[in-house]
Amino acid sequence: MTGVPGPAPKRGLFKLIADIPTLLMDLVRGEIESFKQELLGKLKLAGVGIGLLVGAATFAFFAILVLIAAAVLGLATVLPAWASALIIGGGVLLVAVILALIGIANLKKGVPPAPTETIKSIKKDVRAIKGIGKRANS
Repeated sequence: MTGVPGPAPKRGLFKLIADIPTLLMDLVRGEIESFKQELLGKLKLAGVGIGLLVGAATFAFFAILVLIAAAVLGLATVLPAWASALIIGGGVLLVAVILALIGIANLKKGVPPAPTETIKSIKKDVRAIKGIGKRANS
């Protein structure tokens, strides 16, 4: 034996037809696994990004509190302390309402990203099954 494989034995038509359900199930399982892996990768990246955004938001929150206190103290040199606190508080409340409205509008029109690579692969498989696409091994 030389260890070199010879040509693959030819299978009959009935054997090939009998293999179709198994091949389709393997294809579906592979696509599901691809979908899981792609989704897991995107979720992992999103988790890291969200964690960093939470850290940034925490520091920004404390910075805004310090700046608000500074604004109240600065305005208190011209107006009574209660009036300056009321003016600055109203301005902060106005900014919060505007940001909330913008955020709600974005959430209403936002759609989570789809697993694009898996969708492309499934479309390619469907075209190949229909006989209108290129085969992977050609």
